[in-house]
Amino acid sequence: MRSASNVLSVVLGGGKGTRLYPLTKARAKPAVPFGAKYRIVDIPISNSINSGFKQIYILTQFNSASLHMHLGRVYTFDAFTRGFVEILAAEQTNESTSWYEGTADAVRKNLHHFHTQAPEYYLILSGDQLYRMDLEEFVRQHVESGADITIAATAVNREDASGFGIIEADSTRRIQSFIEKPDITKDISHLKIPADIHPDPAQLAAGKEYMASMGIYVFSARVLEEALDNDMTDFGKEVIPAALAKYKVDVYVFTGFWEDIGTIRSFYDTNLNLSRINPDFNFYDENNPIYTHKRNLPPSKFNFSTLSEVLTGDGCIITKSMLSHSMIGIRSIIEVGANLEGVVAMGADYYETEKEKQENRRQGIPDIGIGRNTQIKDTIIDKNARIGDGCLIGVQDIPRRDGDYDGYYIRDGIIVIPKNGIIQSGTVI
Repeated sequence: MRSASNVLSVVLGGGKGTRLYPLTKARAKPAVPFGAKYRIVDIPISNSINSGFKQIYILTQFNSASLHMHLGRVYTFDAFTRGFVEILAAEQTNESTSWYEGTADAVRKNLHHFHTQAPEYYLILSGDQLYRMDLEEFVRQHVESGADITIAATAVNREDASGFGIIEADSTRRIQSFIEKPDITKDISHLKIPADIHPDPAQLAAGKEYMASMGIYVFSARVLEEALDNDMTDFGKEVIPAALAKYKVDVYVFTGFWEDIGTIRSFYDTNLNLSRINPDFNFYDENNPIYTHKRNLPPSKFNFSTLSEVLTGDGCIITKSMLSHSMIGIRSIIEVGANLEGVVAMGADYYETEKEKQENRRQGIPDIGIGRNTQIKDTIIDKNARIGDGCLIGVQDIPRRDGDYDGYYIRDGIIVIPKNGIIQSGTVI
């Protein structure tokens, strides 16, 4: 590689984000708050920046206003880096009047924008994954191997293989075949990772014998344009399988932590994992930070409270409460006697003034935050939610049926209080 400036990063923001609804009801999937103070989009952008690739486009088309605002506040480069982070939302042109119809279609419809940067390589990243990867090493392997396309893959066991595109590669890392989500009953033993290219014997010993595509690719520029000179709409289902017969397609085996956070269940579990004593993903890496909005908020304050395995953002005030195994977002206000277990609370966009509180109380509206003596378990609380006093949410041992309810949702067995939601005092869910 002559320099990082010949690599263009493209982050796929996804479609409507239906699997993350209602968190995507009023925002694009990459803009969903994550990890107490971040947004999901901060993960791929930070990986790209930390790897030296600072020319980044985000492709999205739904509810992108909050995403625009976040990116504008965070990712501002000086005049000497030639860096940028820009959103390319779906647009009507003389050539196309339709929205993005898939990952490949989104890239195809923006090639005319990409040409202005004259890249030699395209780095295609997913916008809904948690990982930390040295993308410079990934691109270097692509360049040095002479590959036309390189696919990043993570090792999985046979059970998990049914949920991914599974790669068969030879001892030179060249991909021989690609099978999308093989049924658990199908014999795919011939797809096992060759021992001489598996970089982690511990994973192999743990039964992770198959390579699953991470939806992260490097394309040589000419090859990307040729591969998209058709009506194929999806990389994993169409473009990559078709490319195997025509191009040299290699695999890059990634051994670090990687998690797809595209569903409510995975979003919930991944957030709570971050609060554990030894989480699978380490945010505490000063050499490879995850960047986000510098809000200049005050430090969080804990008044006579008990916290166990809890991660909090800035500006929280928690008073005489018990919190365990939870993620508490910025500006969270938790009042006396609250008890939270297994809660992902996203916090608030602002602090209420006393005047605002008094006016809302006269109308029977609780304060932003979590009220006195409220107990909450197994719940996601979106931003600016108002939960009154004495509520019982998720603490009763009764079956939960997925669906849309009055003031809340249940997805994958997880209760979700939507953004700006109001739960009146004494409510039992």
